Amino acid sequence: MIDPLPVLQSTFGFPAFRGVQGAVVERVLAGERTLAVMPTGAGKSLCYQLPSVVLEGTCVVVSPLIALMHDQLRAATAIGIRAATLTSVDTDQAETIARFRRGELDLLYVAPERASSGAFRDLLTRAPLGLFAIDEAHCVSEWGHDFRPDYRLLRPLLDAFPDVPRLALTATADAVTRADILEQLGIPHEGMIVAGFDRPNIQYRISPKDNATRQIADLIAETPGAGIVYLQSRAGTEKMAEALAKTGRPTRAYHAGLDPHVRAKNQADFVASEDMVMCATVAFGMGIDKPDVRFVAHAGLPKSIESYYQETGRAGRDGDPAVAHLFWGAEDFARARQRIGEVEPARQPGERQRLAALGALAETAGCRRRILLKHFGDESPENCGNCDNCLNPPAAVDATEVARKFLSAVFRTGQSFGAGYIEQILIGQSNERSLMNGHEALAVFGIASSPEEAALIKPVGRALLLRDALRANDFGGLEFGPGARGILKEGEQVALIVPPKRERRRRGGAGSVPNPTGDPLFEALRAKRRELALEASVPPYVIFHDSVLREMATTRPSTLSAMGHITGVGARKLEAYGDAFLGVLRRF
Repeated sequence: MIDPLPVLQSTFGFPAFRGVQGAVVERVLAGERTLAVMPTGAGKSLCYQLPSVVLEGTCVVVSPLIALMHDQLRAATAIGIRAATLTSVDTDQAETIARFRRGELDLLYVAPERASSGAFRDLLTRAPLGLFAIDEAHCVSEWGHDFRPDYRLLRPLLDAFPDVPRLALTATADAVTRADILEQLGIPHEGMIVAGFDRPNIQYRISPKDNATRQIADLIAETPGAGIVYLQSRAGTEKMAEALAKTGRPTRAYHAGLDPHVRAKNQADFVASEDMVMCATVAFGMGIDKPDVRFVAHAGLPKSIESYYQETGRAGRDGDPAVAHLFWGAEDFARARQRIGEVEPARQPGERQRLAALGALAETAGCRRRILLKHFGDESPENCGNCDNCLNPPAAVDATEVARKFLSAVFRTGQSFGAGYIEQILIGQSNERSLMNGHEALAVFGIASSPEEAALIKPVGRALLLRDALRANDFGGLEFGPGARGILKEGEQVALIVPPKRERRRRGGAGSVPNPTGDPLFEALRAKRRELALEASVPPYVIFHDSVLREMATTRPSTLSAMGHITGVGARKLEAYGDAFLGVLRRF
């Protein structure tokens, strides 16, 4: 078997493999079938890019989104890999097919719809093949959070070429989904390599919503660099982008309803920017291959804990510090339960389990990372040292009595009024509506009027909705859910988390990169990178990551040979950009 390390150094500029990369590449080069479960940012693409350079024939990569394919094409081409895409928007399809048949491609990216077609299978019989790589492999599983039916049609294609090794890759798959991927793609259980799910550079924070726009503006103020804000409606993305533009940061909106040209331009602007904030629906999903995203904010609940993990995983893919901040409201959980009721019955138990895991993540006073990793079967210390609860532990208050009073008020008023009205009844606030309904004569009127109990009513209402003790009906009124009995009849306790007093963080918080800001040399290197990126029509990170510029500013290499020893500087990039950066270094 060919030693991959010289190629790792010369093409990619890395002196050694990270994590399980070496084990995955070794299996691929030995012709084995493999499933690699690796967290975002762990270098999954290298696991097929390196073999594509070493092996005879082309590596065919099945990828779910055109934008993602084009991002990866750009990055592969920049380090000298002969790569192409075969998609509906490519105008050079005939030339690409000719190069493929002549064996002149290392990598060919295709969508599952094309890969599963008979015409494409015929094409493969006339071209040299080295490897099949199935990216985002969780899409093949109906138990996964992002099921794509066309992925289910890939097995016949793979089996038609039994001697070609196959590699499936994913960052987000629980045990059930992993087993399904192995079955659907014909990979033996011993071929699965699980790297773990921890992203230690991401700081997880979760807060109840209290004017989400202001909360996110505060996050932006403290966190330099590019960021993504996920919202649940198209109108919400545009409204949030307009509001956040007042912070002085460039902003864009992204959703499926935008004109395709506007949508594509907004994504291109974000990918090329070093400080833009993108306000998006989940349509802005797997197509993002930008490593220098410094924060991801959710202005509402993700659809599952797998979606949350994948979406937050778009922060800090370069390994530098990043923040993931989720802002949730009780109404988010109520809507999520309604959505679960609309899916086919066989999927409902799994969806409920995922929602319960999100609820536990939001409600815990303990380590967020521990709960998140436990969902994927990973163990972690009780204190991760990099989530809001571990950094600043919250207090817990026994709110069981207030919860019982809240539920009693909902029952006594007929289970048909909203949370605001129930609060007025509990604190004894008289108004025309309560007089007309005769509710001021109820025993629950004014039953929680003390300042201590009154302060707990809103958070208790949120907690009861989150626990499914209350549900919102079609008219906005509250009614009992299955969790109510345990609190009212079975002595179940309701503990409320009291977040620590909020302090305005200074600019340069957890998501701040440890760059030598203010260092004229580092800023000059960044300026040169922007200039070269503009000339080449690529995002700055395709030239070099910040970590490479940091090492340049620290070691100050004076020759191309010395620069070639910096991690991330491969032969192709050294040849293309080395002299330009040496010129900057010599000025200092």
